Amino acid sequence: MFPEIVNTKPLRRSIDDALNWVVRNWGDEFEAAAYPLLMLLKSIENLLLATPWWLITVILVGIAWLATRRWQLPTVVFFALMFLGVMELWEDAMATMALMIAATLTAIVIAIPVGVWMSRSLNVRKSITPLLDLMQTLPSFVYLIPTVMIFGPGKIPALIATIVYASPPLVRLTDLGLRSVDPAVMEASRAFGTNPSQRLFGVQIPLALPTILAGVNQTTMMALSMVVIASMIGAGGLGYQVLQGIGRLEVSRGLFAGLGIVALAIIFDRVTQAFGKQLQARIGLAEAR
Repeated sequence: MFPEIVNTKPLRRSIDDALNWVVRNWGDEFEAAAYPLLMLLKSIENLLLATPWWLITVILVGIAWLATRRWQLPTVVFFALMFLGVMELWEDAMATMALMIAATLTAIVIAIPVGVWMSRSLNVRKSITPLLDLMQTLPSFVYLIPTVMIFGPGKIPALIATIVYASPPLVRLTDLGLRSVDPAVMEASRAFGTNPSQRLFGVQIPLALPTILAGVNQTTMMALSMVVIASMIGAGGLGYQVLQGIGRLEVSRGLFAGLGIVALAIIFDRVTQAFGKQLQARIGLAEAR
């Protein structure tokens, strides 16, 4: 046994007391601040559930076709969606998709400006990088403790935990993409008399879009990887089916729900990767000209 050099109980007690104080005095304010996130999630979920299955299939297959202009990826997307329907997982898949889309959209709104800020300041990058390291290495369950204490079980803590877990890759890749833009191109844009905002939106972001889109891809995959954990606090969806399979020792329920998560992962991963390759090809052609 390691010798007890310092008594850590007062420190632990003070942390617990501080969080309890926050919950007692600021719980309502936090719930009000998170209300727009809940409305976003419910709106997306209601829209997906109200949309006929065949229309969602047509839209996703069409997006896959636009991303590749080939038949292979649309075929994979079609059969993945048919699997979800045949296995009676469609509604759970839509709930999972809504959580993933809401978390990804919120992460984009937060992470891209932070990545731009990091790319423009070395001191900011040095300050935020350790925080990103902490966010990526802390076990996912750690995020759930304070969010459940503040908001209670439900969709809000699941969504917030997913956002915190999924945002760092997009922040890092936005920063990397903007800093990787060719200095000669930036110098040429300065020579034309552009201001910093014009250079950012007219030069840096368009050239960094493939890298930023890779960050969106990673954020989407990490958000999807949280669905089983988020189901433990009331997020529902396919993760809840996996959780029920574990609790009831139903191998088939857990297996098919897990394969449903894999199907969604394949759809969003392949589509975003295909759009990223399209952007890289266009930028390469533009630079060649």
